[in-house]
Amino acid sequence: MQKDPEINVLGDKLEACSTDPVTGFFRDGHCNTCDADTGSHTVCAVMTAEFLAFSKYVGNDLSTPRPDFGFAGLKPGDRWCLCAARFLQAHDEGCAPKVHLVATHGRALEIVPLRVLQEHSAT
Repeated sequence: MQKDPEINVLGDKLEACSTDPVTGFFRDGHCNTCDADTGSHTVCAVMTAEFLAFSKYVGNDLSTPRPDFGFAGLKPGDRWCLCAARFLQAHDEGCAPKVHLVATHGRALEIVPLRVLQEHSAT
């Protein structure tokens, strides 16, 4: 799989999202993507208790450890590359987490308008 160009939503070089916990479709700490990333794991978000509860409620439990997958579970304050559609859904429901624009891949804009990402900017 070849990564798409590492460009963020601001048109600059994509910065790291998190290496602790390690995140991203490629598990390289960046919200890199490619055509095989059907979930578009492109939005670098800062987890909150409210968002983690919402995500669990809609069927994607990110907070429960899954040692069988080497996943310790996320907690508030952790950064994670979210699926762009899940972020937009959380925005629509009023519980979107903050976003690091410099670490959010430009392909997120195929799903989430820039003004929405800017509204939730942590930087």
